[in-house]
Amino acid sequence: MKYRKSVLTSAIVTCLAFSAHAQDAGQQQTATDLDTVQVIGIRGSMEKSLDTKREAQARVEVVTAEDIGKLPAKNVADTLRELPGVNISSSSASEGAFDEADRVSLRGTNPSLTQTLVNGHTIGTGDWFVLSQVANVGRSVSYSLLPSEIVDQVVVNKSSQAKLVEGGSAGSVNIITRKPLQFADNLTTEASVGAAYSDLPDKTEPQVSALLNWKNDANTVGVMVQGFYEKRSLRRDGQEVVGGYGVIPDDAAVVATNPDLAGVLYPNLLGAVYFDQTRERKGGVLDVQIKATDSLTLNLNGFYSKLEADNYNRNYMMWASQFVNTQAPNPGYVIKNGVLTQATYAPTTSATVTPYGVYDMISRPNASSESKYLTLDADWQASDNLNFKFQAGTTDGSGKSPTQDVLETGTAGNAGASWSMGGLGDPIDWSLGGVNTPANHLPQNGWIFGGQAIDVKDSEDWFAADGELFANADSVLNSFDFGVRYSEHERKNDFEIAQGPNFASNWTDISAYPTTGGSYPGDFGSDLGGSVPGGIWYYTPSQLAQINADFANRDPVSRFYFSDVYGVKEKISAAYVQANFAGTSWSGNIGLRYVKTDTDVSYNQSLPVNSGIPGAISGSAFGDYLPTTVQNDYSRLLPSANLKFDLSDDLVARFAVSQTMTRPDYSALAGSLSLDDLTHTGSGGNPQLKPIVSTNYDANLEWYFAPRALLSFGVFAMQLNDYINFGTTTISYKDQAASYASGTDVYADYQVSVPVNTNGNIKGFEVAYQQPIGEFFGVSANYTYADGEASGGGPLNGTSKNTYNLAGFFENDRFSARVSWNWRDDFYAGVSRTDEFYQKSVGALSASLSYHVTDWMTVSLDGLNLNNPVYKYYTNSDAGFLPYAFYANGRQYYLNLRFKF
Repeated sequence: MKYRKSVLTSAIVTCLAFSAHAQDAGQQQTATDLDTVQVIGIRGSMEKSLDTKREAQARVEVVTAEDIGKLPAKNVADTLRELPGVNISSSSASEGAFDEADRVSLRGTNPSLTQTLVNGHTIGTGDWFVLSQVANVGRSVSYSLLPSEIVDQVVVNKSSQAKLVEGGSAGSVNIITRKPLQFADNLTTEASVGAAYSDLPDKTEPQVSALLNWKNDANTVGVMVQGFYEKRSLRRDGQEVVGGYGVIPDDAAVVATNPDLAGVLYPNLLGAVYFDQTRERKGGVLDVQIKATDSLTLNLNGFYSKLEADNYNRNYMMWASQFVNTQAPNPGYVIKNGVLTQATYAPTTSATVTPYGVYDMISRPNASSESKYLTLDADWQASDNLNFKFQAGTTDGSGKSPTQDVLETGTAGNAGASWSMGGLGDPIDWSLGGVNTPANHLPQNGWIFGGQAIDVKDSEDWFAADGELFANADSVLNSFDFGVRYSEHERKNDFEIAQGPNFASNWTDISAYPTTGGSYPGDFGSDLGGSVPGGIWYYTPSQLAQINADFANRDPVSRFYFSDVYGVKEKISAAYVQANFAGTSWSGNIGLRYVKTDTDVSYNQSLPVNSGIPGAISGSAFGDYLPTTVQNDYSRLLPSANLKFDLSDDLVARFAVSQTMTRPDYSALAGSLSLDDLTHTGSGGNPQLKPIVSTNYDANLEWYFAPRALLSFGVFAMQLNDYINFGTTTISYKDQAASYASGTDVYADYQVSVPVNTNGNIKGFEVAYQQPIGEFFGVSANYTYADGEASGGGPLNGTSKNTYNLAGFFENDRFSARVSWNWRDDFYAGVSRTDEFYQKSVGALSASLSYHVTDWMTVSLDGLNLNNPVYKYYTNSDAGFLPYAFYANGRQYYLNLRFKF
């Protein structure tokens, strides 16, 4: 009995230290005495991470903070990507790559299949980018809202247990924060003052964080307060083939004189994209921990983070579809594999002005995202053999685009154009003729668009109760876990205005527009390569705001954009049982989790004008619509089993099998309908989708051959039932631009991408190695192979076949240095309009330096993207793979002075 009580006491101490709700103590953190929980430096972090991994009853990877406020990398997601089987991405929709990792995924899957938890519970999230708010709305969490300063340890669960909250088919990431009674001293203060420098925008901005922790002498009451403020600038130079690749039809006028052009592909809406942004993140953490009695501990934990993300995107484009079907290119054009790869079009003198270019300027002031939660935990030792944990919590996230100031205008009237394609990895050289100034654009050939008043909410309220019953010390049945959880989750966008031109204004009169403005940087595109137009002008954000104030129609009735209004409500009930076993040199668990999900999916069905259908609402310029709610209810049994064998003092073998579940993305169920009147493409949702259920197999061999050293090899397989992929169908919608031009309603067939249930599978292996070398040096490396495909041989979103990471470090009592290289292969990135697009392989170099000036002051310098990677995308077409987009973000440097008392 004394042995069993000591195990129970150890589990309670661990809960006090980390408050990891409903998680196995050995899996989530090391059971150490509170007064000795202190990790200093790279070697200390590695040692604690390996200890946690080795003692876990399931398959996990672990990262531990090197000190208060100091992860191995500046960004949480960047830290995780150095683990085997972990991939990162910097976007969640089709916005392309930025300089900061924002999403995490496991073993070559979509980020939505990886669940992110904080202290074992879900967290409401939001996105600053408008397409992530209303178009491609996934279930992944934005890591840009989670500063590294709040993190004590991160545990990546690669195999499931019944006690884990469901939601991650591929696995889950549990971010563990610090607790007041975890600190060794009665009073701890820590502050960090620094600066972030981004070389492409050439700006330096402040970053500040502070922590105050107090606990009493009896170690029964503690309070921790933490705050953070970070600001930095971002600039991204890019090239995009926004309109994909058009096809010259067989009956086009140009085919009569140039028959070899029939059926040939050409790049449409080929643009030079200049994006800049200011990101300002601020928030804090409050934690109050009370050990009310020897058997009852209470914990109140609150978190708030807001990211203000004003941004301005300019895209100066060649509008090839305006002239390739009617005008023959100059002699010498080149056709390769059915693609017009090189062509020059001479200027014309027609009385009817043809815009050879089109220019989009989109400013989004006050774009933001936000996340917060409040939890109350109670840990009650009911008896020597029975322990209960209770938790009630609420979390809210939001993503806001209150204003989009937009002008789309024609350019290069009758001025001619040219392009030359090099290869899949090279930007396209292109040019437009004419004079490129604010005085000669063509507003009559453009439009005014952009959603207004977008405020997307993501919220959840929950209650959970978990129990653990310990068996007798001589029993193979070590303990028995059981519990229930109930939650109500909602993701919704209630309102949106899609502005258009105010036809009563003089918006087509060029003389009504400013004659001055800004211009692209002189070095624009220098990191991309290729040749693009130079000296591109733009209206400043304030000028653009005034243009919209003068010429835009933002009437909340006639411009109500019902297609982007949606809601998903889920009532989720779960219960589980799990038996934990232990014998001589082996342990394991087997469990069953039952989950019932009741879903109401709300969206607006588009109808013809004056449809006469009962319940239809009219008055919107986008046609009649019918508010619709569809129920999508289901229940699942999710079994799991884990076995661990201590083959020797240094050798551990693990085996796991489980079924896991991920609910469909919000936009897949209900999401917005996004249409492009230029290309007649778009995307929509499917409220009848089934959840993804994955059957997972995992085996791993771990050799701890020296202190802080590991060599491991593992294999895995995932059978994804009802995996969600995309299909394409044809739907007729009103063409707003053509309707205005003709003075009558014009409807056109749009090719719309619709999510559908299919199946998929992933299999692969992982190799990991880390080892200190001598007294001061160390290395780590890992490699992951993942081979995945959807039914019929199609690609799986996010699957890179090869991923590897290399890192080396030096550390003595005063100085430490670390350098790492991360690489991932090409992967399928999703669907943009109707085009499948892929991200090419990319590697990133990062480094960090740290110097302990005194016992209470440390200076650190972190560098990210030191090799200045160019992110490249390509699209799949009938002619094979073709270049789609290229982005360069430059390098980022973070200098910090950290003070600890």
